[in-house]
Amino acid sequence: MEAKLQRRVQRYGWDLAAPDYEALWGTQLADAQTALLAAAALRPGQRVLDVACGTGLVSLEAARAVGPTGRVLGIDLSGAMVDATRHAARQRQVANLDVARMDAEALDLPDASVDVVLCALGLMYLPEPERAVREMRRVLRPGGRLVLAVWGERSRCGWASVFAIVAAEVASEVCPLFFRLGARDALARLCEDAGFEAPQQHRIATTLVYADAAQACDAAFVGGPVALAWSRFDADVRARVHARYLVAIAAWRQGGGYRVPGEFVVVSATLPAA
Repeated sequence: MEAKLQRRVQRYGWDLAAPDYEALWGTQLADAQTALLAAAALRPGQRVLDVACGTGLVSLEAARAVGPTGRVLGIDLSGAMVDATRHAARQRQVANLDVARMDAEALDLPDASVDVVLCALGLMYLPEPERAVREMRRVLRPGGRLVLAVWGERSRCGWASVFAIVAAEVASEVCPLFFRLGARDALARLCEDAGFEAPQQHRIATTLVYADAAQACDAAFVGGPVALAWSRFDADVRARVHARYLVAIAAWRQGGGYRVPGEFVVVSATLPAA
């Protein structure tokens, strides 16, 4: 898919997914977000950039960690996600969190302006993740820290069939390179190639727990990366993709619910001090 079109698909897709995203994915992604924040080891007074902030689950925790003398900027390509994060910050009276709609591949920020860059499960959606990581390097101060999380190996993510199922109904594949950065040491090598030192990679096995088939399908189609395609399906197509997806995850059905395996990869790296 052409890069400009992919960005548009992601932007409007996540606008549609935003209202349901946190309810469907907040708990499911907690292991990755907790590991990412632990690897970041944020300290009071630091300046933090949270790339692809979504509804602010990581941004809000980062703002708490850096305290009133620190500052966090959460950015996302989706205006609806930015609005959701801004609303959550106001509700919780978090004064040290700013939010902006911004393209991760072209950061509108000065060089060497932040201490830590975080990106929790957003890099897989970018047309050019290498470009985004170079931008992250540019805005980090010397000695700054980068922490990234992506989904892991396709074979270890039981929900991965959703992409092929949706792609069978649309003109082009959805998220064609989604699992590329989760393979082997791909994410660590991406950081090294961008000029970061001593990347540390950790794989985290997780289980996505769904109360019933409706919740499992909503997470796959309504609140996730294929939301734009889903919004254009008529009732017959929706019924067909639901049925195919439930067959694909049938092995992980337990009673009326599902326990679907997944895997995250978290990499932390440092920018050279000189």
